[in-house]
Amino acid sequence: MSISGDAATLTLVPGKPALLLGAFDIASVGYVAEEFFISGTASSYSSAAELSPDGRWSVTPSGAADFTTRIVALTPADRTRFNGTVLVEWLNVSGGIDAPAVWMMAHRELIRAGYGYVAVSAQRVGVEGGVNMMGLDMSLKSQNQQRYSSLQHPGDAYSYDIFSQAGRVIGEEVLRGLRAEHLIALGESQSALFLTTYINAVDPLAQVYDGFLVHSRFGPAAPLDGGSIFDAPEINTTQGIAFRSDLRVPLVTIITETDLFGGPRQGYHSARQPDNQRLRVWEIAGTAHADNYTIQVAPIDTGSAALADIVAAYAPTNVLMGQELDHCINFAPQHHYVLQAALSQLCDWVRTSWPPPSAAPLELSGGQPILDALGLTQGGVRTPWVDVPIARTSGVGGDESAMSSIFGSGEQFDAATVRRLYPGGVTEYLERFTASLDSAIQSGFILAADRQEILDLAAATFAAAGD
Repeated sequence: MSISGDAATLTLVPGKPALLLGAFDIASVGYVAEEFFISGTASSYSSAAELSPDGRWSVTPSGAADFTTRIVALTPADRTRFNGTVLVEWLNVSGGIDAPAVWMMAHRELIRAGYGYVAVSAQRVGVEGGVNMMGLDMSLKSQNQQRYSSLQHPGDAYSYDIFSQAGRVIGEEVLRGLRAEHLIALGESQSALFLTTYINAVDPLAQVYDGFLVHSRFGPAAPLDGGSIFDAPEINTTQGIAFRSDLRVPLVTIITETDLFGGPRQGYHSARQPDNQRLRVWEIAGTAHADNYTIQVAPIDTGSAALADIVAAYAPTNVLMGQELDHCINFAPQHHYVLQAALSQLCDWVRTSWPPPSAAPLELSGGQPILDALGLTQGGVRTPWVDVPIARTSGVGGDESAMSSIFGSGEQFDAATVRRLYPGGVTEYLERFTASLDSAIQSGFILAADRQEILDLAAATFAAAGD
């Protein structure tokens, strides 16, 4: 089936798409996945003036190239569950593969709330291969040459318009007869840097999306000219780039400790700006850019997985993708839960114009965290894992590899420390934990729908504290 969209031709491609959505069958969580190829002519953009740190950029189309890429649409199998909002993710290619990073971290909320979801292969690396953090080629063409041989990506200078055109073709044909009321764009890590540039330069012209969730960005923004953020020395990776102050639509940004004070590149602290009528920034204490949830919990987290399996997946580990580190990677759960709340708050903001709460910033000195007596960063979005802790978790990673630098670190308190903090044992711990959790829920930083699961997880993990 082929149909014409406003800016591209859309073709349904039968069969299973190459997109890792989890270790579970997507049908088992009540969703249907369909893949489409979109073809058209995309523009690149340039600016006559230097791109300033304030993000108020003015660009014009400067080139054109033909493209064919793919999108993957997920819709509720029971169409009555669709809530009217479609989340459109700019797939992350830092690992050499199209990765649905925001889906993996927040899919529980997406599924239970009945969102539509569309994944977009916006960048060349995901389609054709190229320079990436892992040095691997897991591009679509390398995974299935026969299925994806017709794809053609002219380069990342055109990725911004490709992302706009992907949004424009999302209609009833893509959504199995459903009609979208709102489109919200999502992107994490490298994709967050590209979305920063998209918001500052392209959104004022394109006006496709009704809101943006920018997840785990660092200080800089992606280049307009298509250069790689990994190997182009001419790209300014030290200058912080703010979001433009005259945002057209709501924007929520989630920042972990790693993002704030810098992992592999200049930290977000260099781009900090106050909230305004269309901007909310949540900096989350005790979190890392990636963590145990990213690689161990998310793949099995269907909403009905056994508690013991989830607890085991969160267990501290010093092995990262086969490499043994001299420390455990960050194993705190709050990143995942706060992101789900941010997604829900943003979508409510778009629907109702009621803004999410503002959050205190993490406390820094000279670009580095200010720590409390237990070694946890002060300030920021507070959760029970930092206010009633049984472990020290941080966004500071190791220097063994680029990957270890973004996975942070974690250290369980010893038995003596746990006893000192909670002389009343598990009863005292859970009473204090519950009070802190309820405060976070009341403040809007954690969803009430996650409360019981979090309490069950807390009770189970306390049993292992201090071992």
